[in-house]
Amino acid sequence: MAKQSQVIIPASGYDFLEKLRKNNNREWFNEHKIAYQQELLHIENFAEALLAKMNVHDLIETPSGKKSLYRIYRDTRFSQDKTPYKTHWSGSFKRATKQRRGGYYFHIEKGNSFVAGGFFAPVPADLKLIRDDIAFDPAPLQKIIHSKTFTSAFGTLQGEQLKTAPKGYPADHEAIDLLRYKQYLLIRRFTDEEVMEASFLEEANKTYKAMRPFFDYMSEVLTSNSNGE
Repeated sequence: MAKQSQVIIPASGYDFLEKLRKNNNREWFNEHKIAYQQELLHIENFAEALLAKMNVHDLIETPSGKKSLYRIYRDTRFSQDKTPYKTHWSGSFKRATKQRRGGYYFHIEKGNSFVAGGFFAPVPADLKLIRDDIAFDPAPLQKIIHSKTFTSAFGTLQGEQLKTAPKGYPADHEAIDLLRYKQYLLIRRFTDEEVMEASFLEEANKTYKAMRPFFDYMSEVLTSNSNGE
């Protein structure tokens, strides 16, 4: 693999996806399978280099960059869109052990590239733990999401929200805006030009590092018992 400082996502990666978008069928894809494999190798190298950097500041269970990547083949069984292929590159990294909560994700698509993390679909029990902690004392989470490091990287906390207060929590609670979240997502968007720069690898890693205070807070909330132990 190339040195990490030389790992880049080339313009040809975007070009292939755009051609696939216009020719999203099995015949075209099979005819261009070699081009796909060449572009996929660039993404695998990027993910492998990113994983190496992440393991310096976190413990990642995902064994390799290649294993982090999502398949380009779409599951069309329950979708009205029957096109067989995704038109983006993406991958995720799983933090090791049950004590480390939160997941890392990246998405490369023309005009819609981002590095993200958080809790995409927390189970009801976890969502209740989070809301109970916020309801008891919202200050720790508010301090994290209002910090300069957080706002400069992610702007604001994102994710789907209820339109009203969740059942069992007062509508006039001081942190009702946080209690209404159903997802807790941290997202940093990048332009196509930024993704193709040599600095993107380090910027993606810095973005993941900036998630740690939020992940540490959530990990403590989700792995403590009712006595806070």
